[in-house]
Amino acid sequence: MAEISILSVTTLLLFFSWSLSISNSLQDSVSYDNNGNFFTVSSFRYPKSQVRPYDTRYIRVDLPPWFSSLNVAIESDVDISAKSVSKISKSLLPVICFRDGSPPLPDASTNALKALELGQLFNGSFEGGQDIEIAEQCYPMQKNISLRLTNEQISPGAWYVGLFNGIGATRTQGKMIVRSSAFSYSANITVEGCRTATMWGPSCNQTIYPLPCSRFDNQTGSVVSCSDSSPISCLNGVETKIYALDVDGIAEQLVITASNVKVDSNESYLMCYARFGAIASETLHDYSGDIHKVALVINKPKAGRWYISTNSSSKVCFSVNVKVIGCPMGKAGPNCVQQLYMLQAVMRRESSTPFESYYLPVNDATPSGSSTGFPLKSDTTTWTYFLMNIPQGGAGGHIHFRLTSHSTTQYEVYLRFGGLPTVDDHDYYYVNQTSASRSTFFSLYNSSQEKIDFYILYAREGTWSLGLRKLSDSTPATTASKGPSTLVSLSLERCPRGCSSHGNCRYGFDASGLTSYSFCSCDRTHGGFDCGIEVVSHIGHIIQSIALIASNGAALLPAYWALRQREYPEWFLFTSSGISSALYHACDVGTWCVLSYNVLQFMDFWLSFMAVIGTFVYLSTADEAVKRTIHVVVAILTALLALTQATRASNIIIVLAIGSLGLLFGFLVEFVTKHRSYCGSAGVSLNMLDRPRAVKEWFTNLIKTVKKRFRWDFVAAGLVVFTMAATSFKVETSSSYWIWHSIWHLTIYTSSFFFLCSKIAIVNNENQTHHGADSYELTRQDSLPRN
Repeated sequence: MAEISILSVTTLLLFFSWSLSISNSLQDSVSYDNNGNFFTVSSFRYPKSQVRPYDTRYIRVDLPPWFSSLNVAIESDVDISAKSVSKISKSLLPVICFRDGSPPLPDASTNALKALELGQLFNGSFEGGQDIEIAEQCYPMQKNISLRLTNEQISPGAWYVGLFNGIGATRTQGKMIVRSSAFSYSANITVEGCRTATMWGPSCNQTIYPLPCSRFDNQTGSVVSCSDSSPISCLNGVETKIYALDVDGIAEQLVITASNVKVDSNESYLMCYARFGAIASETLHDYSGDIHKVALVINKPKAGRWYISTNSSSKVCFSVNVKVIGCPMGKAGPNCVQQLYMLQAVMRRESSTPFESYYLPVNDATPSGSSTGFPLKSDTTTWTYFLMNIPQGGAGGHIHFRLTSHSTTQYEVYLRFGGLPTVDDHDYYYVNQTSASRSTFFSLYNSSQEKIDFYILYAREGTWSLGLRKLSDSTPATTASKGPSTLVSLSLERCPRGCSSHGNCRYGFDASGLTSYSFCSCDRTHGGFDCGIEVVSHIGHIIQSIALIASNGAALLPAYWALRQREYPEWFLFTSSGISSALYHACDVGTWCVLSYNVLQFMDFWLSFMAVIGTFVYLSTADEAVKRTIHVVVAILTALLALTQATRASNIIIVLAIGSLGLLFGFLVEFVTKHRSYCGSAGVSLNMLDRPRAVKEWFTNLIKTVKKRFRWDFVAAGLVVFTMAATSFKVETSSSYWIWHSIWHLTIYTSSFFFLCSKIAIVNNENQTHHGADSYELTRQDSLPRN
């Protein structure tokens, strides 16, 4: 009983100590949160993953409206110094890019790649307004990346990290072989938010004053009036007061005024700074003005949260008033006389990729036939607006706009995300063939005087506004009989122009699985984001195809020698190896595929490995049973090599090792068989003095036998040519593959020819001449009894 009591007391004390430590740690944690006024909104740990050569990985981070900061920590095995970056080709350089709203794309076009300037290598944390442009930049990948962005630098919404193992036109080009190295990475991403809705800023210590609003609608439009809950607010020069206002839907104007202003002197001012999505300040703002003298008017404001900051040079008292002016349904522009059409997404039934759709005006009939466009109604107004919505998760798609006319187009096109576009305020535009957006994400195709055709690449999810500005009212009278003079087509597509008919459209998901993105997998001669860049010319492609196919004719050399020596297994092996390699490369370059690509690739590599090792086995003089066993083992091992990463450069070393082991094993079996007396009873009778002499004599005879077994001038020639073959195999790259692999064909078969020629016929004790492999067969053995 005493022991039980002592055990109970001990257990009770341990439990009390554990409870006390947990209580203290919880108090510390709560204290930290209370002092910081923030909490962890989300935290994701992405385990170690590999980015293969020319591959891409995206990570999406969702930032809620109340977030305070975004913390990103990325670790990788990339070790690049600042000095070595300039020496590495962009097609091989690991790159990390950041973008707000949709996936980054640094090599959307040749001009975009030329204009791309990689940021400087960085370490540590990004803090401060001067680094706000990081969200639209690319940097060389580094071993450790630590990044902190606050709500003063980036806006709420989706934010993307892109990891590229090489950029440029060749990133999407189909490759015969890839020898570049992959890199691994792991990421830890944390989003922190403010606990209190009225507190914001990086440390959640800035008070945000909401502006209560009331709405008034009539036939001419709508007015949302907002004012400070305090009748009068006063600032003492160094103070700043921040307000928040939500603009719902499309609006025409946002007007900010000050009433009941009381100043100390006539020289006093009341500066107002307005910014969309983030806290406005004197250094970071979208609009500014002295509202003591005149109202701050923002035309066509974006829908969402606006922040308004006020400060003054001296003491001033005032009251803030804000009006959001909108138009009736279906109207826009000054005096609400311009047309505004809401477009509805119609999903494509035949599409196997997500989010593919085309857009038609709401309440319009489905277009007849296969047309997905709609006629543009003739109107006397200058502007016609259209609204379309990209669904959540569809940021990996592309907006495709087309406008066709029977005569010269009389329209300019402007696009803007979140608000109506104007001539001065837009995200993308097209005026004519020589005046259009130069953005990386704006891609113009086949436009002419009668047609406008462009893509917005990786359009961010949400509401997009498209404005058509009419330049002239003149319309030819003859066009009335031909139907609508102007036809508009608007769609969300996965791959621009169907990969230009030079590739296949594929899609994947970001690391979180929340966003699908599309990309093109191009053929051997084209590259670029849309497979529209000719990487290899037609003549160059023909030359490369002939070189890769015809160079296999070098297999005739060892095949002819084997046939002349009546070595039929070797003859069949080299002949089939050359034929299978030629057929594989004919399929690989896109000429003709007699079988499936995977089968041809397996046959090529397997028979090539067998031909190399078969040469080693041929050089040995082991008996038929031993060689047959070696061939079976080698066939299994080389088949496994051909099935698992056949194109890796280390395979040449593995094949050489297997061949050397086979040759050595054959020699050992032969000499042990012929000199087994040294291991038998006769060897046991040797005294201690005779044994070293006998071993030395045996070793000397072995060297003499090896010397007499080969023509060493042919062996030397074979080694030189084989070294050339191994070198060409090692230095192959995606761009130089065709020339070096053609040399590989020529040299590997020529070296086999020299090695076959180096073997000297053997005469046994019965004075019978045997030629190499005449003493064995691969598929038959003589079972008849001998006399």
